[in-house]
Amino acid sequence: MSPRAREIVAAARTLLEESGPAALTLRALADRLGIKAPSLYKHFPDKEAVETELVVQALTGAAEAMEAAEAREPGSLTGLARAYRAYALAHPHLYCLMTERPLPRASLPAGLEDRAAAPLMRVCGGEQDLARSFWAFAHGMVVLEIHGRFPADADLDAAWARGVGALGA
Repeated sequence: MSPRAREIVAAARTLLEESGPAALTLRALADRLGIKAPSLYKHFPDKEAVETELVVQALTGAAEAMEAAEAREPGSLTGLARAYRAYALAHPHLYCLMTERPLPRASLPAGLEDRAAAPLMRVCGGEQDLARSFWAFAHGMVVLEIHGRFPADADLDAAWARGVGALGA
């Protein structure tokens, strides 16, 4: 990406993280950058291309968080769960952009999706069904937490521990 394209993506990420996906429009992005919206088309063909770059950042950040957790606690599903939850809660709008619509696989850098999944696959001993089950549990818990769907008195740490334990931590 050109320096200007990187600047556009950085502004888009700030807008997304501050105000959520509904606020991420090309007009709002142009306003934030102090330019006219058509100028964005010199760098990105459409809003989806900007969002794809944000998904790349999200997957990269999630991969880095999971790799760091794996380095701290090798073989620990609990450690990965903690890292996954912490990353998602630290970047809720970015996380939702990454996970609540189809993944633009054809536009992702080669190997990025596999990199993001690799720590979990290693902890699960290569058992794809176990890794998918864990991911479904973790994603469901995180999305419900992000969207405020649990009662105020819910002990989410206990629920996470129970779920991870049930999956074999």
